[in-house]
Amino acid sequence: MSMKSTVSASVLAGAVAAALTSFATAAPLTEAEAKAATEAGKEKCYGVSLAGMNDCAAGPGTTCQGTSTVDFQGNAWAFVPGGTCTSIKVPGDRQGAPEPLARDVPA
Repeated sequence: MSMKSTVSASVLAGAVAAALTSFATAAPLTEAEAKAATEAGKEKCYGVSLAGMNDCAAGPGTTCQGTSTVDFQGNAWAFVPGGTCTSIKVPGDRQGAPEPLARDVPA
């Protein structure tokens, strides 16, 4: 194999590995994961996660975990310690909510 072919094969293999990792990360939470979070005293909080860091529910066209595309996306939630959701402040003098929000939802 020539050096160029070896480098091309390595780049391709890296791209495939990265794609597979992305798909694995974007998978929905399992019932066991959601139950474990709830049992650990965590609650769902909408509008508090950074883009790509949500735990689930990121609106139409998304698969779930890690699929939000906007910081503090209103229809994406993350698990937070129980009882803290509405006290979490985000930029723009806003806060988290226990129900989906209409703000910062991508078109």
